[in-house]
Amino acid sequence: LQAGIQFIHLNGAEGFVNTTAAILFTIAVGCVAYFVAEVPTQWLAYRAAKTEGKLDDMLAPIIGNCLRITIVVLAVVQIAQIISGKEITSILAGLGIGGLAVALAAQDTLRNFFGSIVLLVDKPFEIGDRINIDGHDGPVESVGLRSTRIRTLDGHLVSIPNGELANKSIWNIAKRPHIRRIFNIGITYETPLEKVHEAKSIMEDVLRDHPGMHPDYPPRVYFNNFNDSSLNLFAIYWYHPPAYWDYMKFTDQVNTAIFDRFNQAGIDFAYPTQTVHLSGQTALPTDAGPPPSAIG
Repeated sequence: LQAGIQFIHLNGAEGFVNTTAAILFTIAVGCVAYFVAEVPTQWLAYRAAKTEGKLDDMLAPIIGNCLRITIVVLAVVQIAQIISGKEITSILAGLGIGGLAVALAAQDTLRNFFGSIVLLVDKPFEIGDRINIDGHDGPVESVGLRSTRIRTLDGHLVSIPNGELANKSIWNIAKRPHIRRIFNIGITYETPLEKVHEAKSIMEDVLRDHPGMHPDYPPRVYFNNFNDSSLNLFAIYWYHPPAYWDYMKFTDQVNTAIFDRFNQAGIDFAYPTQTVHLSGQTALPTDAGPPPSAIG
């Protein structure tokens, strides 16, 4: 286009046409560079997928976004230089003054940007980790310059600004070494003491050397409390590794075994009951018959 303009007599419009052609050329180069930036981004993502660590999985898209932003900024500065005809140093000085105003107006954006840097340096989680933040429980899908996306367990996609995320308590469920279960079983007050001991022994036997037990975390069973309507048996165990569905399968087996063996031993489970005593009322004998008013 610029070569063709040299052979056309435009009289007074030559400056305008040359400026327009230069701007279009800059935009074209910027667009090509913008899309070519996808090549190193995809290469970084490919290399990151082959490594065990997940930090590079987080860095690859962020580096790609930074490349695109840099290309856009350079294209805008070049266009500003073409339009104004000034040196780039003067333009950068003007951008510095204008950048201060933009920074004041875009405090949240800058806060999120620096929040993403804090997350990358501190590494409280990685891509794919299941985390819990303010009740949002699910795996991390992506970490961007502005926000982090979490796919909750019920399928919703939640975006949390990185500036807020960097200042919150993050529960990294994926990093837990085990799953702990605490449960209580209540038996009736009519249960003899020897049956209480038998119930405790049954629970200990069910949990003894169970699948997923770590030697440093043996299960515990105690007769620990007198509840309002039951004698309480307290139990705690740890399941290793923290594979949730395997843990749930084992929990089902524990509950089934305790229920079956309690029934075989004649040990009754307790449920909430209340006994009401009425003061000032004389109890009628069981053979007293109907009251006189009921006799015709």
